[in-house]
This record gives sequence, C-alpha cells and structure tokens, in this order.
Amino acid sequence: MRLAKVHRGHPLPDKLKLAAMRLFAGHAPGVVRTLLYRKSFFGHHFSELTQQVMRGPSAWSVGEREMFAALVSRLNQCVF
Repeated sequence: MRLAKVHRGHPLPDKLKLAAMRLFAGHAPGVVRTLLYRKSFFGHHFSELTQQVMRGPSAWSVGEREMFAALVSRLNQCVF
C-alpha cells in the first residue's frame, strides 16, 4: 500500500515527468513515484544504492543483473 501523498504529492516538474510516463508508457511505475517523493530523504540515496548494485563490481554481468531484477519484479507482480 502506498500513501496517497506519495501518489499525488509531487511538485510540478515531477508531475510533468510522471504525466509524460503515463502518456508514453501507459503508466508511471510506483517505484518512480516513490523515488521522486522526498528525493533528498529517500530517492537520491536509494538511486545511488541501486546503481552500485546494478552497475558496480560483480561476478554477474549487467545483463544478468537486469534479467534477475526483471524476474523478481515479475514474480512480485510489479509493472516495469
């Protein structure tokens, strides 16, 4: 469950980004809404962590990590 404020409480520039996503992709993923909400508190730090996990040193290739993330998202019924 996501708080209504996270769903609708974005400043105008972020609302425009989300509207563009809905227009071109048909939806704006919940993770994007969460990352845009209170960027300095959560979004920026979580984005940095995600970049380290997905692009940092690893025995897995970037493609393997992307496929793993896509599979986990699918199993969690997450629309990406």
